[in-house]
Amino acid sequence: MGYKVGIVGATGAVGQEFIKLLGDRKFPLSELKLFASARSAGKQVEALGQTITIEEATETCFEGLDFVLFSASGTVSKALCPAAAKAGAVAIDNSSAFRMDPDVPLVVPEINGEAAKSHKGIIANPNCSTAISLMGAYPLHKAFGLKRMFASTYQAVSGTGAEAMQELEDQLKAWAKGEPIEHSVYPYQIAFNALPHVDVFLEDGYTKEEMKMLNEGRKIMSLPDLKVSCTCVRVPVMRSHSISINAEFERPVSVEAAREAIAAFEGVDVVDDPANKVYPMPLDYAGKVNCGVGRIRVDSALDNGLAFWVVGDQLWKGAALNAIQIAEYLVKSK
Repeated sequence: MGYKVGIVGATGAVGQEFIKLLGDRKFPLSELKLFASARSAGKQVEALGQTITIEEATETCFEGLDFVLFSASGTVSKALCPAAAKAGAVAIDNSSAFRMDPDVPLVVPEINGEAAKSHKGIIANPNCSTAISLMGAYPLHKAFGLKRMFASTYQAVSGTGAEAMQELEDQLKAWAKGEPIEHSVYPYQIAFNALPHVDVFLEDGYTKEEMKMLNEGRKIMSLPDLKVSCTCVRVPVMRSHSISINAEFERPVSVEAAREAIAAFEGVDVVDDPANKVYPMPLDYAGKVNCGVGRIRVDSALDNGLAFWVVGDQLWKGAALNAIQIAEYLVKSK
């Protein structure tokens, strides 16, 4: 049986990854429809061996579809996800619009795939840095019981979109030629720099991105009392986010047991041989399904604490791949 799938935001960076992954993973497609804004409507693109005309995303365009994958703004998702659900499709949304809605499952299939079955037509995809962090933290939670964690993210420019990737490339070329370096996507030059500023600042000094790690982590892992403090940093890396995590647990920990727990968890590689300078890096995990965990060590400042480093492709596990894995989970579970 084939499924009819639509993609909203098909011309964007994540939309393009949706198309690639549907083909690479041999998702059981019978039809693919591509949607974007009015200015892109009418364009023809090559996708999965066929020429598809992009249609304008509207409230009436989803009839007959089984799944609609959204990679658009929260405003667009708020308006169109309910329309897709009303038309009988399952809307899987990458924006933050529905993540904290108590009636909408927030799903990482390896962690809480069962939650997807309770959907009412809409399923939320977590924030990119949250999804990647939890791929490292959750198997340790299962082993030791997570109490609190401190996270510092090192986020690639592709998390902002294609324009940010182009800006970094342009700045590097300008530097190499001795030309003035210009910026417009970020408030400061990103080349050779690190910006401790992802998303907008809140009154308490945290950013919205940093609070997602707390709120979404609690919901996905069903840990309403989990304590999290996070600092999100944008770095001059094209693709793949890295997160440094210090976590405290209920039960005694060891490096050996931590490695065993992570190695046994689906979707994660243990890449941890510091004596031979082996650890996961963004270049290694761009375009890779699994996330990598390394630098695992007993934390010297926390009781029952571990320090570790998680790397994952935020366009894949942090966005497009996770959404398709949700659809695959529902297909498999019928």
